[in-house]
This record gives sequence, C-alpha cells and structure tokens, in this order.
Amino acid sequence: MHDIVQDYYGKQLQHSDDLKTSACCDASAAPGWLKPLLARVHPEVLSRYYGCGLVCPPLLEGLRVLDLGSGSGRDVYALAQLAGKTGEVIGVDMTPEQLAVAEQHRAYHAEQFGYANVRFMEGYIEKLDALDLAPGSFDVIVSNCVVNLSPDKDAVLRGVYRLLKNGGEFYFSDVYADRRVPETVRDDPVLYGECLGGALYWNDFIRLAHRHGFADPRLVEDRPLEITDAKLAPRVGNLKFFSATYRLFKLHGLETACEDYGQAVIYRGSIPDHPSRFVLDKHHHIETGRVFPVCGNTWRMLQDTRFAPHFDFIGNFDRHYGLFEGCGAAMPFDVKTDGSESCACC
Repeated sequence: MHDIVQDYYGKQLQHSDDLKTSACCDASAAPGWLKPLLARVHPEVLSRYYGCGLVCPPLLEGLRVLDLGSGSGRDVYALAQLAGKTGEVIGVDMTPEQLAVAEQHRAYHAEQFGYANVRFMEGYIEKLDALDLAPGSFDVIVSNCVVNLSPDKDAVLRGVYRLLKNGGEFYFSDVYADRRVPETVRDDPVLYGECLGGALYWNDFIRLAHRHGFADPRLVEDRPLEITDAKLAPRVGNLKFFSATYRLFKLHGLETACEDYGQAVIYRGSIPDHPSRFVLDKHHHIETGRVFPVCGNTWRMLQDTRFAPHFDFIGNFDRHYGLFEGCGAAMPFDVKTDGSESCACC
C-alpha cells in the first residue's frame, strides 16, 4: 500500500484537479480569516493540495504542531502563520516528490512570514517512533485526509497519543464510510489512492480511538463525498463516504459517554477570529456571554486545555445526574437529502 500511495501522490497526481472525488475543498470556500494566510502560500504548493477539510484549530500561537502526511506543505505553511515566530510546525510525509516541493519553497515562506518556524521530515505516519520526535512534545497534531491511506491505523493513533502533551489534541480531517469497506474496494489501487479504499467505517474509528486512549472523539463537521468520475463510481456500489473532521483530546479522566454533573461554561469571546461564538464540535457552538450547560467531558476539554483562560466555569463533579440529554449512538454524519452541500473547510 505504501508503494501505491507513493506512486499515486508522487507521480499520478500533479495538481488538485486530478482527483476523482469531491474530497478536495476549493480554497475560495475557506473562512475569511484563513484566506489571507493561504494568499501567502506559494502557488505551486497550493496547486498540489489533496486535503479534504480544514485543519487549523484556534489558539496555536507559540505552540508546537505536527502535521502527519504534510504533502507539499500547504497546511504546514498556513499553520506556521498561526503558530507565529515563537511556535514550530513540523511536517512528516513519505513521498519524496511532495517533500521536494515543500522544501523548495521553505525560504520563500520564511521571507513572506518574516520568520522561519517550519521543517519537514521524511517518514511514515505509522512509524513515528522511528523519527527524532520526543514523546509528549506536541501541543497539537493535525492531519488532512491521510490517516485513511495508512495500512496500520492502530499504529498511527498509538504514535499520536505518545507524542501529544497532556491536554493536547489530535485535530484531523479524513474520509469515513457508512459501513465496512469490502475487500474489492480496499484492493483497488485507484480507489485506495482516492482515499476511499482505506476509509474506516465510522464506528470502527470510534472503537479505534477508544482503544488508544481517546475516550470521547468529537466530530467537528462533516459532508458527504461525491465520486465525480463516472467509471469509478460503480466500483463502490452502495457505499457512502463522508469527509469529516474530528478532534481527539489527550485527557485523563474522560468518560466514554457524556455524563451530566450539572455543569456549565460561559465563553468570554476572547479567542482571536472567534468573537461571537466558539465551536468545540458539531454539537457545541458556544455563544459569547451565554451560560451553556455541558457534560463532564466537555468541561474537561475546556478546563484542562489551552482553552481554559477563555471560559468561566460553573459547577464541579460532586454530584452526578446520569447520562447527559441528547447523548446518542446513531451515525453522526449528515446525509445529503435536498441537493445542498457545505464544504468541510468552511
């Protein structure tokens, strides 16, 4: 599978338009605060972007960030501007052709930003322990439509957990299926390269996250994918695929369900570019100044992370009231029913 992926992304694909699905987001659909950052990224780097979502979480200034499967470096160079001159962003990729593009434009971006805080490493995302990366040394790890390409997803999440600091998060976009992908689809080189063959059934991903210490994966946003190549579409049958962004926090004490302790938070509106509300995940859009009831896990995700200074906290863990209302177990993604579609990088 490594050879297939290296060939597909190193030789078969030359720019974003070569993809055969709607996974890759148009940069014009990016949020307003991101567009100036992308405008400073070299055009060749932008043209070789193969991601499926937005992996720029807030509050990265001064932090150490790792991008898994960084490709030609688009996300790395966007994140570098958010991390600032006191932060650092490292990109890891296994494809020499992609890394060559990223490296070629490193000096260009240093001049654009006024500082150099980026470096790239060649390696496999399921073999992070083979790289010179210290355990517990990253505040945030990101990945954009790459985990599905790995033949050993267990090893990827195990390595991510090892490298994250306590209170750190894995914030990543990827492709998921509404059921387990059959062998005929998994073994198709083009479908695999297009991020469909290696896609996890969404509930298997939840189990995988639990197994590696991420007790409460949070879905940030999602959208259905369309296979735009008419010859490719019949090969997947009735499978439905989704682009989805998750955030996984490395926090001790998280529970596998949303438990109610009568707690609430108030967002102060102080996070840059987010004055009116803070979006923790798909079900937690927290308006500024409003008392917002939360479960114990959400409390910890805000209290025990870099977000704490931007919230006021009400309550504690002294009394338990059972399962938090609305905590269900159905498929979390939205299925398109009216012809409308929103981009996961919006």
